[in-house]
This record gives sequence, structure tokens and C-alpha cells, in this order.
Amino acid sequence: MTEKTFAATVDNIPAVTAFVDELLEREECALRAQMQIDVAIDEIFGNIAQYAYAPGQGEATVRFRMDPDTRVACLTFVDRGVPYDPLAKADPDVSLSAEERTLGGLGIFLVKKTMDDMRYERVDGENRLSLYKKI
Repeated sequence: MTEKTFAATVDNIPAVTAFVDELLEREECALRAQMQIDVAIDEIFGNIAQYAYAPGQGEATVRFRMDPDTRVACLTFVDRGVPYDPLAKADPDVSLSAEERTLGGLGIFLVKKTMDDMRYERVDGENRLSLYKKI
């Protein structure tokens, strides 16, 4: 497993993406899977940056591990912010028009649709959201 800790700010999204992309490129990740993971990073790290420590600031650790047999990458976001399980919220009704839908939830919905699996746990005061993607 490889990990790196970043200040949880929106300005660090490109640094987090570059960190993960370098690891994915070493694993010869398919471009489509890498792009989907990049979108997920933008959404998940952005949410941590905006909401986990509001109104203050904190850190988030990004962990990467690869199962060489299954070719499944696992990306785990760890923060010590307010407890929040993004998987517990109901998916938005995308059959409704934009005007009829309630705000929020589309980003997590998109991540759910593009990842092969997602798991959340709250352990020792930490939010841990793991994304799994066959690359």
C-alpha cells in the first residue's frame, strides 16, 4: 500500500490526482478507468475539502493498493472530519428534470456508477471511504 497525506483543500485536488495517476500509470491502467478514477478523486476529495472540517481545515490521507491477481485498484480516502457516510444517502431520481430534483448527490451517484464497488466505515474517529476499480 502507498499513501500520502494532503491538506484537505480544493486546491490540492490536482496534487491528489497526480499522485494517484502516477501509481495507476505504473500499473498500466486503461485510460478509461483512469479518467473515471480521476473524476471520483475530484468528487470525493472535493467533498472532504468542503465539508469534513467546515468551517475549519484538516488533512486527508489517500491510500492506494493494487491486487495484481484481479487487477483491482483500491483507493481509500481517510479523514478525521465529521462522521459522514456518502453511501447512506438515497440516489437522486435522475428521471426528474434538473428543476424538479433536489440539490446535491449527483457527484456521489456518478462515482457509484463508475466504480466497481464502494465501502464506507467509521473507525477510530476516521471516515474511510474505499473505491474499487478494475483497471
